[in-house]
Amino acid sequence: MAVALVVASMTALYSALPGIAVATGATQGQLTWVIDGYTLALACLVLTGGALGDRYGRRATLFTGLLVFSAGSAVPLAVSEPAWLIGGRVTAGVGAALVMPSTLSLLTGGFPAAQRGRAVGVWAGVVCVGALIGLLGSGLLLQSCSWRAIFFVLTAAGTALTFAALTVPESRERDRPRVDIAGAALSAVAVGLFVGGVTEAPARGWLSPGTLAALVGCSLATAAFIAVERRREHALLPVRLFGNRSFATGVGSLVVQFLASFGMFLLLQQYLQLVLGYTPTQAAIAMAPLAVPLLSLCLVASRLTARVGLRVVTVSGLAVLAVGLFMMSGLEVHTTYGAILRCVLVVGAGLGLCTAPATSAIIAGTPAAKHGVASAVNDSAREVGAAIGIAVAGSVLAAGYRDRIEPALPGLAERAQGPVTDSPAAALAFAEHSEPGGHFLADLARAAFVHGFQQAMATLAVVTAAGALAAVAGRAWTPGNTVSRRWRRAG
Repeated sequence: MAVALVVASMTALYSALPGIAVATGATQGQLTWVIDGYTLALACLVLTGGALGDRYGRRATLFTGLLVFSAGSAVPLAVSEPAWLIGGRVTAGVGAALVMPSTLSLLTGGFPAAQRGRAVGVWAGVVCVGALIGLLGSGLLLQSCSWRAIFFVLTAAGTALTFAALTVPESRERDRPRVDIAGAALSAVAVGLFVGGVTEAPARGWLSPGTLAALVGCSLATAAFIAVERRREHALLPVRLFGNRSFATGVGSLVVQFLASFGMFLLLQQYLQLVLGYTPTQAAIAMAPLAVPLLSLCLVASRLTARVGLRVVTVSGLAVLAVGLFMMSGLEVHTTYGAILRCVLVVGAGLGLCTAPATSAIIAGTPAAKHGVASAVNDSAREVGAAIGIAVAGSVLAAGYRDRIEPALPGLAERAQGPVTDSPAAALAFAEHSEPGGHFLADLARAAFVHGFQQAMATLAVVTAAGALAAVAGRAWTPGNTVSRRWRRAG
């Protein structure tokens, strides 16, 4: 329930942004940081959150994280200025960074080996479905309540779970490893620069000075992090873990999965609303069937992996996911929901096959003393993948839209050219109040959007297929071959 809450919080405000803008006077840049402030804080601090859990106790870290999350979510209930709203979201993201790794490491430490795969499967399935829960729940609330109702629900749920966390048995390592402060700082800088850079890239441009500076800074911070971690006796993230092919394959698989899934969420939500005319709630309901194959296969995927190996399941899952994305790249302006549903179910099946085994491989490829950090690596891979997917999908969509709309601009009235160039949403809003010629303008914007949508979906499919081919080179994982020889000798 805790991990469902913090993941749902990532998408819960997507539908509420117009209402927040009207009520608070927030600019478009401030609205972006209402969303990204939470995600960025979570991505930067999740490795540190895992290390704190290993040292001070995973239940204590979970309790503290839920308390901080609830406090941050309550800020918009008291004040409505944009700066306070962004600050509250950043605070909630700090709490989420403590919660996410604690949830998984508590499960891996609290279940016997025979039941651990199923527990991890449920956890992984809930993480994937959490984004849908946020979209659907917020859409339902906004039908009869203001945007503040979303923060009230987040605060109430976080407070209830804070007290519930006290009933969880404590779990910590006996040797209580020290927290690597230098490693924590460098990892936060590296991840923060990367996520911030790729998030701003669609708006600023991939070759803009700000984007390039962020990516170069990320590279330097990453190199410094690796150099420091190689010399640390109690490293935040022992880099030799990536020498274990199961661990490395699991991390790479998660990056590709979340790159594809969050890019797909961004594209499909806009397609359903802008092209087919769905409301935000209807769009979320239209995507909800994805959860059925995803959760069903998550429960059996770890058992299947134990029989046939990580490589087979990972390659199969990513291949099915790529097929689903290729199917989505064929959606047209007048596509029926039946065709969309088939695509959604195929994507859900692909995610269900490979999500839980990737998480299991990361945990199994790590000593018990580092399960908190392993959980944090698992979460970091998801956050980084999601950031890349949103940035890539947004960039390709914008480029495809401009490619199709710009040749038509000379034939439009001068007052229409600005809104049409800005975005398909702005073009449709302008067309709604334009007579005559509004229908022509709306059809033009929808056709241009679908052109960019198809290119972006095809790009995600190609990247996912490339991930499947890369996984072919990985060594199959079996329960008896999960921990590297170095860790066995050290053990």
